[in-house]
Amino acid sequence: MSAPLLDQAGIEALIPHRAPFLLLDRIVSEDRATQTLIAELDVRPDAFWTPGHFPGMPIMPGVLQVEALAQAMAVYVARTEGFGNRLGVFAKIEECRFTRMVVPGEMLRLEIQMLKLGSRMGTAKGTASVDGAAACTVTITFVIPPESALPRPAGSAE
Repeated sequence: MSAPLLDQAGIEALIPHRAPFLLLDRIVSEDRATQTLIAELDVRPDAFWTPGHFPGMPIMPGVLQVEALAQAMAVYVARTEGFGNRLGVFAKIEECRFTRMVVPGEMLRLEIQMLKLGSRMGTAKGTASVDGAAACTVTITFVIPPESALPRPAGSAE
């Protein structure tokens, strides 16, 4: 396997998500001509959700697959000139389909393609797959709210 474009430390330098909610292990490729980015997540047996979803039969929650795709989208946007570390938040999730279960021990491939990217919002199509079989497809729209609308980190000065 070739070296990733970004490892987890490189991803953490771009987006605010941290373990256990960072759902990307590496960025394997990015193509600005096609506006695509491919990331991977090793679905681990000790992931935070395995004890409860479902006991004795862990299945990765679909909402976490969507979140992983959104994080891949956030990395793409953060690597886009003029965006830096501005925080985007969900505005809309459309055409979401789950077509395969994802279980511990599998590697989830996360591919996003930006459809639209403006200064305050963007839309991407995403596919999460295992061994070439789609597990989740979705279209995600995000907005970048004004800084004044964002919650302040705990312990920060007013």
